[in-house]
Amino acid sequence: MSELKTVNKEMQSVNTQNVNTQSVMHILKRSMKANIKQYTMFIALITIGLIFSLLTDGVFLTSRNLSNLFLQTATIAILACGMVLIIIAGHIDLSIGSVAGFTGAIAAVLQVKAGWDTIPVIIVALGVGVMVGLWQGYWVAYQKVPAFIVSLAGMMIFRGGVIYVTKGQTIAPMSESFKAIGQGYIPNLMGSGGEGQINITTLLIGAAIIIGYIILEARKRKERVVKYQFEVLPLSLEIAKLILVSGMLAVLFIVMATYRGIPYSILLLLVLIAVFSFITNKTIFGRYIYAIGGNMDAAKLSGINIQKVTLLIFVIMGFLSGVAGIVFTGRLNSATASAGNLFELDAIAACYIGGASSMGGEGTVIGAMIGALVMATLNNGMSLMNVDITFQYIIKGLILLLAVRVDTLTRKKSA
Repeated sequence: MSELKTVNKEMQSVNTQNVNTQSVMHILKRSMKANIKQYTMFIALITIGLIFSLLTDGVFLTSRNLSNLFLQTATIAILACGMVLIIIAGHIDLSIGSVAGFTGAIAAVLQVKAGWDTIPVIIVALGVGVMVGLWQGYWVAYQKVPAFIVSLAGMMIFRGGVIYVTKGQTIAPMSESFKAIGQGYIPNLMGSGGEGQINITTLLIGAAIIIGYIILEARKRKERVVKYQFEVLPLSLEIAKLILVSGMLAVLFIVMATYRGIPYSILLLLVLIAVFSFITNKTIFGRYIYAIGGNMDAAKLSGINIQKVTLLIFVIMGFLSGVAGIVFTGRLNSATASAGNLFELDAIAACYIGGASSMGGEGTVIGAMIGALVMATLNNGMSLMNVDITFQYIIKGLILLLAVRVDTLTRKKSA
C-alpha cells in the first residue's frame, strides 16, 4: 500500500513538472512571437559585427572604430526616434533629411557669418524645425493631404532651402562649443580623458544606466504580476535576461570608456531614447499614436482627436530634425549643400528593420535604435572593407526590402 502511495506521488510530481515546463514554453513562445522582429534584428546585429570583425582582422571591434561608429549612428538614430512615431501612426516623412540639412545650414550661417553664440543658434535652429513640423503637420492633419505627398514636397522645398542658405558653398568653421555637440566627449573625472586613459565618468554613467534598467525591469515585472495578473517569464529566465542585457551594456560602456568616453551626441541620444520610450509606453498620447495607426476609424469613434495627435507627431519630428541637423553640423564642423542627403531613407530603414510595421500600429523606439545601429554598422563595416559605394546602396536596399517582407509574412501568420 505504501509503495502505491509513493508511485502516485512520483506520478503527480512528474505531471506537475510537465505542466510547469509546458507553461514556461508557452510563455517563451508568446514572448518570441510578440518580439520576433526585434530579436531577429538583434541577433543579426551581433552576427554582422562578428562578420565584419573577421573580415577586417579585428579592426571593426577596436575601441576607436566603435566610438566612431556610435558618433555616426547618432544623427540617424535621433531622426529614427521621431520617424518611428510617424510610422506607427500610419504616415511617412520623406523630408527629414532636407529639414536636418536646412536647420544645420541656418545654424552655420548664424554662427559663422552673423557671429552668434552657440545657445541662440541652437534655439533658432530648433525653432525652425518646430515651424517646419507645424507646417507639414497642418497639411497632413487639417488639409487631409497624404503625408507622402506633403513630405515629398517638403523634401524638395527644404533641399532648395539648403542650397539657397549655403549658396552652394561649405560654411565653416563652427565655434568650439558648437563643434563639441557633434564631436566632443564628456570630461573624465580623473585624468585628462584622452585616448589610452579609462574614462571614469563613462563607467559611472554606465553603472547608473544598468542599475536603472534592472530596477525598471523589476518594477515592470511586479506590476504585470500584481496589478494586471499577466503572464511573465519564470524568475530564473528573467534573471538570465537581466544578466545578458546588463553584460552587453557593460561591454558597451567599457569600450567607450577605453577611448575618450561617451560622446555628447550619444548622451543626448540616450536621453531622447528614455524620453520617447516613456512617451510611447507610459502616456495616453503614446497609446493614441498606436490606436490611430492600428485602426483610425476605431480611434476616431473612441473620441481620440486624430488631427491634434497627427499635428503633434509632425511637430516632434520637425524638432528632432532640428536636433539631428545641429548634431550633424557639429560633427562635420561645417554646413554643406548636400548635408542630410538620403538621411530619411536610413531613418525609415532603421524603423522597419527594428520591427515597425509598414501598415502602422506597430513599432518601438528601442527597435528603431537597433535598426539604426544595424544601418550604421553596415555603413561602417563596408567602408572599412573599401566596398564600392554602388554595392553599399544595393546591399542596404536589399536589407530594407527583406525587413518589410518579414513584416508582411509575420502579419499573414498572425491573421
